[in-house]
Amino acid sequence: MLWSHIITAPAKAQLLAPVKQLGFFDTQSCTISADLSALEAWNLIRSQPMPVMRLAFKIRDAISACFGVKPIGGFSQTKAQNLKVGQRLDFFLVEYISDDVLTLTARDTHLDVMTCISIDERTVSITSSVITHNTFGRLYMIPVAIAHRLIVRNDLARLARSD
Repeated sequence: MLWSHIITAPAKAQLLAPVKQLGFFDTQSCTISADLSALEAWNLIRSQPMPVMRLAFKIRDAISACFGVKPIGGFSQTKAQNLKVGQRLDFFLVEYISDDVLTLTARDTHLDVMTCISIDERTVSITSSVITHNTFGRLYMIPVAIAHRLIVRNDLARLARSD
């Protein structure tokens, strides 16, 4: 598996704003051996979640509720099919979908999040961009930024092994 952590977005990735204007930016990639669509990559990643994710989302929801943030409940293991722009995929809104790009957003009063799965010649990239709107959003992103990078790294490693 070839894995990389880079500081510029892949050509097909969509971002909330230019990188310099973001409160958080992360893009990681891996090389896979089979042809997959962006949605198929999402489904493979979500089909084998890390065991700690369910607990992490419960903790996130409990703490965030104290600040008026709605619970998100985490990821389902339901295989997504026939998605269209405007539909929900777990707690995300589908902003864009094609064979090689799946762009998802979650927005609230504290922050806007965009996660984009893009595929270019068997390189799968997960690119996340965040704009924070207030102090809570900035504080929230401190632990989330650390965890996010580790989770994505693990997700891509599992994807590369399972394709």
